[in-house]
Amino acid sequence: MSKPFVFFGTATALVTPFTADGSIDFEALDRLLDYQLEGGIDGLVPTGSTGESATLSVKEKLHIFEHVLQKVNGRVPVIAGTGSNNTQATIELTKEAARLGVNAALIVCPYYNKPTQEGIIAHYKAIAEAVDLPIILYNVPGRTAVNMTAETQLRLAEECENIIGTKEASGNLEQMMEIIRSAPSGFVVLSGDDALTLPLIAVGGKGVISVISNYAPEAFSDMVRFALEDDFHRARTIHCHLLPLMRLNFIESNPIPVKAALAMMGLIQEQYRLPLTPMKPENRQKLQQALIAAGYLPADTPQSPSPPPPSGCGTD
Repeated sequence: MSKPFVFFGTATALVTPFTADGSIDFEALDRLLDYQLEGGIDGLVPTGSTGESATLSVKEKLHIFEHVLQKVNGRVPVIAGTGSNNTQATIELTKEAARLGVNAALIVCPYYNKPTQEGIIAHYKAIAEAVDLPIILYNVPGRTAVNMTAETQLRLAEECENIIGTKEASGNLEQMMEIIRSAPSGFVVLSGDDALTLPLIAVGGKGVISVISNYAPEAFSDMVRFALEDDFHRARTIHCHLLPLMRLNFIESNPIPVKAALAMMGLIQEQYRLPLTPMKPENRQKLQQALIAAGYLPADTPQSPSPPPPSGCGTD
């Protein structure tokens, strides 16, 4: 491996801002990146699930990686979401991301194919052998239809030097604890669920790849830092303050609520790519009220109207 890489803290799973015609809004992306850096975030993850990666072309992903790297200019690590259910395509995209200079790759467990555990191991080993880049596993059975077991993740951690951590979004704390208990030295477990970040750190997790930090980077990264420093009193205070928003971020499919929140805050346009569509009015009202209660919107904010449904699929 070309250089060692260890991540702990809060990395934001960045949304991908779009314009009304469905193209990538790089001006809005710059505003979001400035907001992240000013908020003291520890890392950035473009083109993950929250970034609507399933509807981005390879060309668009590479353009986003390049743009984020130039904007960040080494101030925080950039962990590129390069995974797919096609092993060779994942290798090719990860190689290109490495060439651009990303610090690591976040690679999701293959979805739709429903591979066996042996198939999952073969997938990741092929990528790890082909790519000179640190790799973070991403286990999210709610999206992939298959759980990457603790045994599978531990085997990959032991057998692949450049597989250096996992983003665990299984919701199964017992599985996460088994990985923490048995993992080789240096292998980190990161939460893939904002609401489970605090309990995971309490049992040895090292941080989170977060959704809520898109619009609450300072508060959420402070919570994680306090927890990592064993200051659980202050960490719990922030956790409880943000918990209603953590829940509402998944009242509809991610990233619908978080994009709505960012739009209410004036950071991006509320634009999605099909098949995602805007929030239901009743859910939008709940989210807006929670943002006001948490201090992210003024108390006199007028009710946010729903944008029209997406009409196109974007361009390269």
